[in-house]
Amino acid sequence: MHIDHKKALENPIFSIVSVAAKELDIDAYVIGGFVRDFLLKNKVAKDIDIVAIGSGIALAKKVAAKLKGKPEVSVFKNFGTAMVKYGDIELEFVGARKESYHENSRKPVVEDGSLDDDQKRRDFTINALAISLNEANYGELLDPFDGVKDLKDKIIRTPLAPGITYSDDPLRMMRAIRFATQLNFTIYTASLEAITAHKERIKIISKERIVDELHKILASEKPSLGLALLHKTELLAYILPELTALQGIEEIEGQRHKDNFWHTLEVVDNIAKHTDNLWLRWAALLHDIGKAPTKRFDKKIGWTFHGHEFLGSKMVYKLFKRLRMPLNEKMKFVQKMVMMSSRPIAISEDIATDSAVRRLVFDAGEHIDDLMTLCEADITTKNPKKQKKYKNNFTLVRQKIVEVEERDHIRNFQPPVTGEEIMKTFNLKPSKEVGVLKEAIKEAILEGEIPNEYEAAKKFMFAKAKKMKILS
Repeated sequence: MHIDHKKALENPIFSIVSVAAKELDIDAYVIGGFVRDFLLKNKVAKDIDIVAIGSGIALAKKVAAKLKGKPEVSVFKNFGTAMVKYGDIELEFVGARKESYHENSRKPVVEDGSLDDDQKRRDFTINALAISLNEANYGELLDPFDGVKDLKDKIIRTPLAPGITYSDDPLRMMRAIRFATQLNFTIYTASLEAITAHKERIKIISKERIVDELHKILASEKPSLGLALLHKTELLAYILPELTALQGIEEIEGQRHKDNFWHTLEVVDNIAKHTDNLWLRWAALLHDIGKAPTKRFDKKIGWTFHGHEFLGSKMVYKLFKRLRMPLNEKMKFVQKMVMMSSRPIAISEDIATDSAVRRLVFDAGEHIDDLMTLCEADITTKNPKKQKKYKNNFTLVRQKIVEVEERDHIRNFQPPVTGEEIMKTFNLKPSKEVGVLKEAIKEAILEGEIPNEYEAAKKFMFAKAKKMKILS
């Protein structure tokens, strides 16, 4: 990696930090992700970590005072850090420190330390790289743990013995897997073994931090890399037991079902090629979780998973609650996708009738495109003939959706005749009859008996009211 490290410091902000550090008579270095990404991609990131051999907060204040417009300094006294936002750049300052840990906490006992101490406490060698901002050796790369070599070899390795690094802060186990996924790197063998050995320590990590790493794994280009590593190290059983329960193939009387765990990972990778929507990726990850508890063997028809979508959508709520994930529209969206995940498949296997497509669009509403994307990602057959057939069928369903939608406007369905109008027309109070009439109009539109238009709906309403003897 023959890169001029001074190129990383082309932004004038670094010389300002350098001058400020000199005036305070302390040493300063740019460290961590900024250096890693520069060496890896030869491009400069906007998040910059500065480590000061002394007070990071004092350095932040000094730097802010020298910047145009004197930006505000956000001080986090408990952590000994300070943040300065300048244009689109975020500078985070911290004093160099050494850390020691108690067994039941990832919160360290912190003492002031040297640059060497600070680099040792970093999670991985590729994140321990530092570039000097000091006059004497400005732009020099300090790499005590061969991080540059690990970047070249695409290896995730810890600066200290992996058992120490992971036991001290078990979140690093998740971070190792996340970086391996994002960068398409390999976790060093001893490091991977240490994660498995310390897997139980993940219990002391807050659910929010675990989910944050899960999000980053799911948002990556090929999420299966991380999900497979979580499974291999047995961390997944602590985090998402609903997924690990899907692993394995049973055989009875020569009949087997597919391994729904590995199938799920394929579906997630498939969907990742077509959408950045994190919650749709979550739906792909959870679309089959109801299959483990609903798996049955029937002598006549073989393996069945009756009602797995309904049960799976209920399981989504429990899973989100347990992981302290949002129980809002995002969760409801994932539930809806899981609940409806087989509907387009059923339609595509049959002749897609207008009324079936209308009902699908009505139930999926504004999420119909997401649902179709999920179902297309669910095609994991290795049989090219079958794959072509399924894809063609879904193309036909998509075409039918467009046709029906243009004609009948079902996607954001609003009944052409409101409940208020029904009550006013027939002089009714809120009652069962009003609901029955409204439902009858909706059903007539979905079945294609009448178009989704006001006059047609009104005419139908009078005819129905007559039958119900509301109108004499």
